[in-house]
Amino acid sequence: MRYYIIAGEASGDLHGSNLIKAIHQKDANAHIRCWGGDKMQAAGAELVKHYRDLAFMGFVEVLMHLRTILNNIDFCKKDITAYKPDVLVLIDYPGFNMRIAEWAKQQGIKVVYYISPQVWAWKENRTKKLKRDVDKMLVILPFEVDFYKKWNYEVNYVGHPLIQVVEQEMQTPPVKLADKPIIALLPGSRAQEIKVKLPIMLQAVKHYPDYQFIIAQAPSQPDELYTSIIGNQQVQLAKGQTYNLLKQAAAALVTSGTATLETALFGVPQVVCYKGNPISYWLAKKLIKVNYIALVNLIMDKPVITELIQADLNETMIKQELDKILYNKEHISRLKADYTQLWHLLGNSNASENAAEAIVGMLR
Repeated sequence: MRYYIIAGEASGDLHGSNLIKAIHQKDANAHIRCWGGDKMQAAGAELVKHYRDLAFMGFVEVLMHLRTILNNIDFCKKDITAYKPDVLVLIDYPGFNMRIAEWAKQQGIKVVYYISPQVWAWKENRTKKLKRDVDKMLVILPFEVDFYKKWNYEVNYVGHPLIQVVEQEMQTPPVKLADKPIIALLPGSRAQEIKVKLPIMLQAVKHYPDYQFIIAQAPSQPDELYTSIIGNQQVQLAKGQTYNLLKQAAAALVTSGTATLETALFGVPQVVCYKGNPISYWLAKKLIKVNYIALVNLIMDKPVITELIQADLNETMIKQELDKILYNKEHISRLKADYTQLWHLLGNSNASENAAEAIVGMLR
C-alpha cells in the first residue's frame, strides 16, 4: 500500500516516525512518502519537505509568510496527485492539513487524521469540516472522545504516543552532561520562538550559580542561533539530546506545547514560558476558549504547572517560580503526585501500534 503522511512540526516528526515504524511492521509492502523531518526519514519514509521550512506560528507570522504557505499547499496537492496514495495520513498541523484534507476528500482519497487539531480550544465549528473531510479520526487525549461525541462524530482514542516514547527512553541510563545539578531550558524548535523566549529564560542564569543551565537545542537549528543569544554566559548546548537532558534535570523552563507534556512525563518540575507577538496573542485571547495553554494543565483540568505568559514572563517571575520548584518541598511533592495522576489518565502505551492498526485495517 502507498501512504502519504504530513507532519509540520518537531513533535509531529517524532510521532510520525513511530507511526511509520508500526505501519512497516503491519504492512511489509508499505511505501511511504512524507512531509516531516529527520526522524520520519530515518524510519523509512521518502521525505518531500522538512518541517523547518513549514513551521510558522501566530496570526501575524502566518500572514507574513502567506505566499510561502500557499505555494507549499499547491505543491503538496500536485505531489499527492502524482504519488497516488491509498491513504493520506495527517498529523496535527491544522492550518495546513485541514486544507489538504478538504481537497483530498474531493479527489476521492481516503483521509486519516492522527492527533486531532485542537478544535476544542478554538473555532469549534471546524469540527463540521473534520467530520465531512476525514474518514477516520485518531485522537490521543482522553477528553477528545467526549468532545467529538457532542458533534455526533465517532472517533478512535489510541492513547498518547509520548507514553510509549518516554517509557522506552527511561530504560536507557542518561549520558552525563554536567557535574552540577541541571536546569534545562527548552525554548522551542522554531527560530522565531527561540529568539523571543531564550533571552528571557537566560536572565535566570545569574541567580543560580550552583546550577548548570543547559539548552535543549533543536536538531533543525544551527549553533549560531543559540550562541548569538547566549553570549559569554556559562550555558551549555545539548543538540538533539532533549530526553537525555530531561532524564537528569532538576528543573526546567519550557516553552508551551508538547514539550510541557514530555517534561512532566519525565517527572521534571517545570515552569511554562510563553511570549508571542502582541497582536497574535491579543487575537488568540479573543478566540481561544480554554483555561490553560500548557498541555499538562489542559489534560489535568487544573493549574498543575505555572504558566508565565506575555508580560508575566520576566526575570522576577521566573526566579520566583524556579525557587518554588527547586526548594519548596511541599510544592514539589504536590507536583510529583499530579504527574503520577497524569500517567494514569493517559494510560495506553501502544498509541503508534493502535494508530497503525486502524490505518492499515482501513485499507484491508
